[in-house]
Parts: sequence; structure tokens; C-alpha cells
Amino acid sequence: MRHSSARGDGPRRRRPDAEDLGWDDSLYGNGTGNGRNGSSGPGAPGPAGQGGTPPPDAPAAPAAPVAPGVTGTPSAGGGAPVPPVITGGVSGPPVITGGVAGPATGAAGQTPAPAVTGTAVTGTPAAGTAATGTPTATALKDPADPGPSPADGSEPEAKGTRRARRPRSRTRRVLRWSAITLAVLIVGTAGAGYWYYEHLNSNLRKDALDLGSGGLEKPEPNAFGQTPLNILLLGSDGRNSEKNIELGGARQDADRKPLADVQMLLHVSADRSNMSVISIPRDTRVPIPECKDPDDGKVYPQTTAAINTSLQHGGPGCTVATWKELTGIYIDHFMMVDFAGVVDMADAIGGVPVCVDKNVYSHDKKGHGSGLKLTAGTHSVKGVQALQWLRTRYGFEDNTDIGRAKAQHMYMNSMVRELKAGTKLTDPLKLRDLAEAATKALTVDEGLGSVKKLYDLGGDLQRVPTERITMVTMPWQYAAGGEYVVPKPGDAEQTFSLLRNDTALDGKDKKKKPAPDPQPTTAKDKLDVVVQNGTNSTVTGPVSGRANVIAGHLGTLGYTSATTDSRLTTQADTTITYPAKEGRGDALALAKALGLPKDAVKESRSATSMRLVIGNDWRKGTSFPKPAEDKKEADKAPDSADALNGEDKKACMKVNPAYTF
Repeated sequence: MRHSSARGDGPRRRRPDAEDLGWDDSLYGNGTGNGRNGSSGPGAPGPAGQGGTPPPDAPAAPAAPVAPGVTGTPSAGGGAPVPPVITGGVSGPPVITGGVAGPATGAAGQTPAPAVTGTAVTGTPAAGTAATGTPTATALKDPADPGPSPADGSEPEAKGTRRARRPRSRTRRVLRWSAITLAVLIVGTAGAGYWYYEHLNSNLRKDALDLGSGGLEKPEPNAFGQTPLNILLLGSDGRNSEKNIELGGARQDADRKPLADVQMLLHVSADRSNMSVISIPRDTRVPIPECKDPDDGKVYPQTTAAINTSLQHGGPGCTVATWKELTGIYIDHFMMVDFAGVVDMADAIGGVPVCVDKNVYSHDKKGHGSGLKLTAGTHSVKGVQALQWLRTRYGFEDNTDIGRAKAQHMYMNSMVRELKAGTKLTDPLKLRDLAEAATKALTVDEGLGSVKKLYDLGGDLQRVPTERITMVTMPWQYAAGGEYVVPKPGDAEQTFSLLRNDTALDGKDKKKKPAPDPQPTTAKDKLDVVVQNGTNSTVTGPVSGRANVIAGHLGTLGYTSATTDSRLTTQADTTITYPAKEGRGDALALAKALGLPKDAVKESRSATSMRLVIGNDWRKGTSFPKPAEDKKEADKAPDSADALNGEDKKACMKVNPAYTF
């Protein structure tokens, strides 16, 4: 597959400064000069190993921005930099601390120096170029350092002490050269923070977000300018590497295009107060729209098949298009991980507690099973065992993907609780390992293709309390013959509709006492209403002339100023949007005249006129389809969605009796 990355031989990009990255530039200065490198006053670059400043006309060296939550320095000597250590949690500005993170290299036969430690690096060393072209740099300067050493090589008297000068030892010379080498490395890489930021960026693989031709648009912001966030999480079963073959088995599938066997849509509410996650079983039969592979241009025709095969139709962008077509939910981003990535990330996390109600061994004589073997009770799983847990089908509940989805929900909830409790965020080395594992494991869309954007996303997710996280499985039923499942009529659409309307699946959204409906302020024949056809569908196609039909019907109802917008769009639900609170009375009156529910009326901060978009829920006729009389307005996921709360610490997987020991 494509999986382009930041690596490559293209031209070097301009090094971003703190403002580019959205960080407070003042955090990285030392309080002098311009706040970036602390230099003051003109000067000429000195010879290697001595101080110096750029001439007056030389451009100032940009500050080295530090990736959020990352600290450290490159190693001394001629070798490659050592990745910095990640410290802290997910908030607060990091700093570059410490000295050389490894032994210095010297002349042949010279004993490496011990690691250098010391004060924080708070400025960008000045750099110059000797006549021979060898880069030079200033040594890192301690605030208490009185200045360059005397020409005779002896150490200067320490400021504020009575210690006498003494000859510089061989070790001290090596340490001094270690500092010089460190300065050269910092200048050459624009600082350890920037180097590591770019290193992590280069780990990420990127792909196109949407390969379909649908026109589903991002939801309008709410009254506070907020929009929900929808991220599709995919687990690939690709055997495209020796490690993936070893972990996933089925060497005969090494050349097969991967399938998206794990699919979860993560919905974060506009106000970031709650999060809902919905899984779709991998063998759910759905329409897969036409997709075009961005790499080779191959066009995959529209078909109906198991949803996990959508990944083979050009990549994750086709799976995104399939979800959008099925659910009517706009998807902002996707994130995909393979077998090896799951193992590496699980190892980096350091273990997630899971529970089984009896002994389980996912293995039978026919070779079915993940190999998971646990005794009854709670266990902390990581690495390969975590992958086995996430892949177990034979051994949980009815040996189907339905049980596997529930096990994945339990794992994710438990992992979130562990991370939010801080138990995995206290070890800097583990945090570095987690950053390495996560960026190497992930394939993301272009819009999410940087560490900064992932960091910002993490901040959004962290705001959601665990008790407001709800995991569900799409309501389903077996199709004729029982070979695969399909969305359950009514219940599946109810679940999708809740997410489209940014309603939490846990039913705990605060219920506001409805205010009295305002009265219309504009006469029907004077009200400007724009009608637009939103019935476009990549699978069923649009209903031609829908806007004209409804606009004509409005004329018979007295709304003679109604006009049409000829642009075709895609929308699951019919809506009326109005530009200001003063227009709500008119919008509600229009909805009542058409038989639309009140929740179809929405305020829009960007609208300039009243707009009626005819969605795919009203593809024919002039009377809006009425819901069944016994169907109440839904405010939470139906029982068939099998919801699991993020704070449920007692959840335990039921083991299939045929797979116990």
C-alpha cells in the first residue's frame, strides 16, 4: 500500500518556530535578548571550541521548538543523536534538560567520557564556519561560568569559591569537547526538541482521507462555534512484514491486501463533555461505494460486501467513504494500526487489566483461535498477549465478532482509565517508548499527519471524563442464511442519528427545560427560504428535482418567496437552518407546515438566510415521513447496542464453555 511518510529526498522545509507550532515562544528563551537565543550584541564567530556571536548582518538562528511533552538532547560525539526523553504528562510546556545523553567519542583508543549532566539548555548556540568549511559553535554556557578558560589550559577559579586553579585533566578536556560537540549537533539539527519532533513526524505514515465521491459536509458549528469530532479507528490484518506474519499467522496471506477487521467510530461531542464509540462487526454486509486508488488510479466499482473488504478498494479512504455512506456521519480523520503496531503500543503502555469469568484458551484442534490463555479473574495483558485479547473470537461468548467487539471495548475502556489515572505517565523512558511506538504504528490521514496535531487531539480526548465514555456495537441482525450480519432496521439508524445530532449514547446529556416557542416575525409570503437537494448518495444516487418539488409545495402553503439552490449536496437528515435567534420562530413555523420535527430546526452561525435541505430521510413525496406512533424520541443508544460505560471496572468477558480448561 501507499503509506507515504515525511521521509524522503525532497527539499528541506523551513524549520518552524514556536509560533508556527502554536506554542508560547517565550517559554523557550532565556530571558535575554530577543527571548529566543539570548544573544546580545554583534560579534564575529570564534574558532572551534570558543565562544562567538554572529556578525550584525547575520540572521538570528531560529529557536528550537520543543515537541509537547518531550525533553532531552542528542548524544555527544560523531554518532547520531539519541532520542530525547519524554517527561511529564500531557500538559505543560516541556524544556530541554540535562547534558549529553551518552558517552562522547574521541580519538582512536581514547576512553569514552562519562555522560555529561548539567543545567538546562535555554538558548540556541551561535554557529559559524571556519575557513576549511568545518562547522563551529559556541560551547554551552553555564550562567555561573566566568568566561573562556585561560590560554594556558588551566581551569579558571570558580566564581564564589576559594578553589585554586588546577591543570585541566584529560577527562575534563573530553567533557569540554563533549559540550562543544553537543553544541554543533544542536546547531546542525536546530535543537534536540525540533530534531525529535521531526523524527516522530517521520515515523507517521499518511494516506488520503476519503476516496469516495460523496458530498457529505462537516456539521455546522453550534451556538458557541463548536463542532463534534469523528475519528474512524481501523485495525488492519495485513501480513506485509515478517513480524505481522509471525503475529497474525496465515503466511499464505502475505501477498493479500489487508482487511480492516477492527472498525470503530469515535465521536467526541462538540463541547468535549462526552465520547461515544460505535463498532461495526467486520462481516457486516454493506454497500461499498465506488473508490479510486490514489496511487495507481485503479477504480473499484460500487459493490455490496463485508465492510472489512472496503480497505482493499484503494486504502483506508474507501473505508471512510463506506462509513459515511452507511451512517450519514461526517468523518474528520482516521487512524489505522496493524498487528505489530498493536504489540509495540501495548508493550509501551506497560499492561492493561482485563477480566474473564472463567479459564479461557482460545485454541482448538482445527487451529482456530488467537492463542490467548488466561485463568479466571483479572490479568494485566501487554505485548503479544494484548494482541491475542483484541483478536480473540473463538473463546468469547458465541465465538463471533460480536463478542470480539465487546472484548475490544473492555480493553479500550481499561486502557483509558489507566492512562487518565497517570499510572503509565510517570516513567519518562516509557513515555518516550510510547511516543515512538504510537507514531511508528499509525497510518493517519493527511489532516492528522503531524505530532502537533496528534498532541492537540490527545488534549481534546483527555477532557472527556471516563464516566461519559460509552462503547456500543452497531445494532445488527443475521441476514438470510446466517452467514453474515446486516444493520438492524430502526435501531441501527437510531444510533447513527444520535451521533449525527451530537447526542450522547449514554442518555446523560443535560435536559434543558424547553423555552416557549417564539412566534413568527415574518409573513409567509415575505420569508426568504432557500431549498436545496441533499439526497445525493454514492450508492443509490440523488433524487432528481427534489428541491423544485418541495419549493413548489411550499408555494401552495403560502411560502411564495421560496427559491432553490441548484447545488447537489449529501445529508442524512432534513434540516432547516436559520442565521440568528430572531429567526427561530419563522423556522419552527416552517417546520410545522412541512410536518418536520422540532429537532430539524438548527441555528447556524455561518448561515445568511433560512435554508431547507431535503435529506435522504425524505426522498419522495411532499409529506415528511412520520415515525411510528409507538416510537419515542431517542435520547440514548437502544438496548440492542449493548452499551458499556467507560467507568465500568467490573466488566468481565464471558468465556465460551468449549474454550475453557
